[in-house]
Amino acid sequence: MPGDVFDEPTDTREKILAATYRSLSEHGYADLTMQTIGDELEQSPSLVYHHYENKDALVLACLEFLLEHFEDELGQGTVEEPRARLEEVLEWWFATDVDDEWHAFVTTMLELRARAVHDPDYRAHFTRSDRVFKRSLAAIIRAGIESDAFRECEPERVAEVLQTIFIGASLRRSSTDDDEWLAEIHGELQEYLRTRVYAGVDSDSTDE
Repeated sequence: MPGDVFDEPTDTREKILAATYRSLSEHGYADLTMQTIGDELEQSPSLVYHHYENKDALVLACLEFLLEHFEDELGQGTVEEPRARLEEVLEWWFATDVDDEWHAFVTTMLELRARAVHDPDYRAHFTRSDRVFKRSLAAIIRAGIESDAFRECEPERVAEVLQTIFIGASLRRSSTDDDEWLAEIHGELQEYLRTRVYAGVDSDSTDE
């Protein structure tokens, strides 16, 4: 989980960001205050104000820290077993048996993304974030093509399709009580990959 990034904070800044992440997951953005972050940190809010001028500056710093960690992970090594890696990504997004931490993380990210509609700072962050995640998906697809596990396709275009579906599915599951459709969307997305991306499959064939 992304929260694992904060398991061992190394300095005061990281401790504040870790407390922010935990407070966001527990309270959501609307009920987040510098006081709740201070309480989570077991310090006076004045310490938080010493490093960040307001909660938006702090939340954005927390988002950037998570994104930078993800970017660092992307830069390490090559993509092994691209098909298994891509299937793992799908399983993560479409799992129905998820714990509270997973649900809290996805819900919080959507709540913050909604702020990007009117807030240029959040819009700038999620614009960059989407580019980073699209690049990571495209890297998996490109590795699959290079290893002959995937057919020739446009990695960036496929990544764009996948990311848009992931975000839409996250919004729907976080704003409704029904998740029976998840398996249907997951299956349809796998069919798209089977006929358009995975190698060794005739795109004109159908299952018997």
